[in-house]
Parts: sequence; C-alpha cells; structure tokens
Amino acid sequence: MLIVMKQNATPEQVEAVVERIRSLGLTPHAIPGAQRTAIGITGNKGGLEGSPFEGLPGVGEVLRVSQPFKLVSREVQPEDTVIDVGGVQLGGKAIVVMAGPCSVESREQLLAAAHAVKSAGARFLRGGAFKPRTSPYEFQGLGEAGLKLLAEAREQTGLKVVTEVMDPDDLSMCVEYADVLQLGARNMQNFSLLKKLGGVKKPILLKRGPSATIREWLMAAEYVLAHGNNQVALCERGIRTFETATRNTLDLNAVPVLKALTHLPVVVDPSHGIGIRAHVPAMARAGIAAGADAIIVEVHPRPEQALSDGQQSLTPTEFEELMRQVRIIAGAIGRAIG
Repeated sequence: MLIVMKQNATPEQVEAVVERIRSLGLTPHAIPGAQRTAIGITGNKGGLEGSPFEGLPGVGEVLRVSQPFKLVSREVQPEDTVIDVGGVQLGGKAIVVMAGPCSVESREQLLAAAHAVKSAGARFLRGGAFKPRTSPYEFQGLGEAGLKLLAEAREQTGLKVVTEVMDPDDLSMCVEYADVLQLGARNMQNFSLLKKLGGVKKPILLKRGPSATIREWLMAAEYVLAHGNNQVALCERGIRTFETATRNTLDLNAVPVLKALTHLPVVVDPSHGIGIRAHVPAMARAGIAAGADAIIVEVHPRPEQALSDGQQSLTPTEFEELMRQVRIIAGAIGRAIG
C-alpha cells in the first residue's frame, strides 16, 4: 500500500500517518518526492480492513501496490532514484563508467589500472579484495590488504571504489574502505547478508544471480530497501542459458524491462556478460544503447598475467578506445558519459 500526502502536508501530518501505520503493526517507509511525500507500507500481507488512512489530515490518496516488490516499484516511486556517491551521480542523465581489474593482485597492478581508467574517463574503480571462486584452489583475494590498496588508489586518482562484500563478518571492514558495496551474483539471495546491507549507509550494487528471474532479483533488492537502505543499483551481468559459445548470456532485455518496473539505477556488466575480451566493447555499446545508467568493465594492465578473469579483461589501450565509442553511443541517445 502507498499513501500519497498532499503537496501542502506538514511534517506533523506526515508523522501522524507514520504513527498510525506503526500502531497497526506495519512498517512505514517515507519516500520524499520533488513535490510531495509518499509513504510506503510493508507488512500488510493480508490487506487492511476498511480505510484506516483516508480522511487523515494531509492524506491525498491511498493506493494499492500490485507488485510483490513494493519499495523498488515505480508504482511507489515514479521518479528515478539518483544515488550520490561522493559527488558522482549514479542514475542521473549522465552515464557513469566503472572499471578496473577483477581482483586486486598487487599495488603496482592496481595503481596502473586505476590511473589508466581514470585517464580514459572512468569515475569508479572496481576491484575485488574478496573473490568467490568456483575452485577452492584459485586465488581468493588479498582481503583487508586489498581494501587498503583500493583506498590508496582512490586517494591518488579520486575514483570512487566499488568492491565486493561476501561475508557479513567482513561487512564493517568493507564499509570502512569502499564507496559502493557490490553484492556478487552468487550472493544475490543471501538473505542474511541482504538484511545487513539494509542497515549500512553505503550504496549497494546488486548483481543478478546467474539463474535468477527479474522478479527474484527485484525481490532481493526489496530486502535491502525494506531494511532501511534505499541506495541500491541493479547490475545485469549475464545469465546461464543453454548457450556455451560465451561465458554467460547478457540479458539486455532486462534493461528496458527494469526501467519500466523499478526506479532503481541499472548497470550493465559486459565483461561477465559475454566473457570474451574481443566482444566486450560491442556488449558495452549495446548496454548503453539499451538504456543502462552505467557500465562496469574489467580492465587489467596485463590481462595475460591476471589471476582471475584475464580472458575478459581489456587492456588500458582497448579501454580507452571503448570510452571513445561509448561517448558516441551516449550522445546518440541524448545522454553523456560523465
């Protein structure tokens, strides 16, 4: 359910509605808008008898939300969410680029990648300090040492840091060093971790699980918002299909569908989406043409020596050329790379 307050509703009237919601054993979620405030209600599984909110001072409309994902739905918030990450906007008119190596391997490697992507026009540095790997014998990341290197790279370049959190026990450490917390595809339905991410004051980049439907993905985002954090961006990174010619199948259908269903920013990951270096630029261009608010691309100074995902990582030179191309695509659809 959604309560839309009148334009001239006072803070006291909004608070009175919030208190009425709580008195019914439900949870209110204030959604400030450009012109008026709305209040989402969760917890009313069986519906509400009568109209306990109609007639309250300041209440304009009482609407029922048809989607199971309430807080992330455009029914609740028609305007796009724009996430401010230290002055860099994610979800605004400008398309932002996140780039960097799959894993933080060394100081030399990370700083070389950071300076290269910064020079080419990226605004975020991606890099994994904790790496979930299919094999227990593969490189698992540098942990806190990797986070410290990411912080150093941010200090040198001004790039915002995006890094993955895998375990609730590591959450406070990642919050200390990162600007954006990435929840990887394997953890999309780690509900304990989703709830904890709802309690932090950091933006969340929620990657789609390899076999997740769009509805399941949005319900995962709902966990984070329902627990208090409305700074969530959705990342399409490819799904598992019958196709074996590519690493995954990048579901670009998801971009316009998400844009219609949710107000959250949408990010496309062409690197994991196709998994083949030569074809990453084409899928990055396609993601922007489809309406993505950002792309996240793997870049390594020496991909042939990478400890993870070297086969899909661009060289700095290739990334620079990609940035030239995506600026053209963004301009063609009335946006810019910023």
